[in-house]
Amino acid sequence: MTGRILGLDVGDRRIGIALSDTMRVIATPHSVYTRVGYGPDVKRIQQLCRENEAVLVVCGLPRNMDGSVGFQAEKVMAFADKLRESGLDVEFQDERLSTVSAHQALIEGGMHRDERKGTVDKVAAAVILQTYLDSHA
Repeated sequence: MTGRILGLDVGDRRIGIALSDTMRVIATPHSVYTRVGYGPDVKRIQQLCRENEAVLVVCGLPRNMDGSVGFQAEKVMAFADKLRESGLDVEFQDERLSTVSAHQALIEGGMHRDERKGTVDKVAAAVILQTYLDSHA
């Protein structure tokens, strides 16, 4: 299959956003969206899908370390339901340790703490999306 995929790292305050290339090989950090509420949040994701011709949304699912679904994962699943209700196709990717990996990559890249704060969410989204792309190659 071809077509861009939008990857999301959904948090309570921010959503990290990443985008794949059309051949679904490489995930690239895109932006960080500050959440407002379900309605505006869903509209923003719809707009990003239209602007970037994304045909699928992949949400990181923050499972517990034992693989179970906890409170945060339930919130992500509720947001994904709202995206589906708006007509978007949504799938999940296990995101355990994605934020840790994103922080580590930024530290190794020499990025200072203050700079990482505004970047880590979109890098975590790229880690989630790249994991999805690699597992579906």
